[in-house]
Amino acid sequence: MADASAPGGHGPSLRIDKFLWFARLAQSRSVAQKLAEDGHIRLNGRRVERAHAPVRTGDLITFPHPSGVRVVRIIQLPGRRGPAPEAQCCYEELKLGD
Repeated sequence: MADASAPGGHGPSLRIDKFLWFARLAQSRSVAQKLAEDGHIRLNGRRVERAHAPVRTGDLITFPHPSGVRVVRIIQLPGRRGPAPEAQCCYEELKLGD
């Protein structure tokens, strides 16, 4: 679990690029940074244009993927880039149209 706290008492947070990489939703951190900086990611419905945008437990992330648009809800913040089963416990995949 990430232990960096956001000012204002909003709980622990993690940079969006690090979350995508740690959770194995992006192949590399540089790919995640580029997605964010190019404005291809939405965080809770708002467009993100910076890789250091903070994400927290409960946030929704929408981003493009080769298989289509993916929407995930953050369940917990990972503390490292671990194996795939560990990474998959950090988010819940939401299906569009269900």
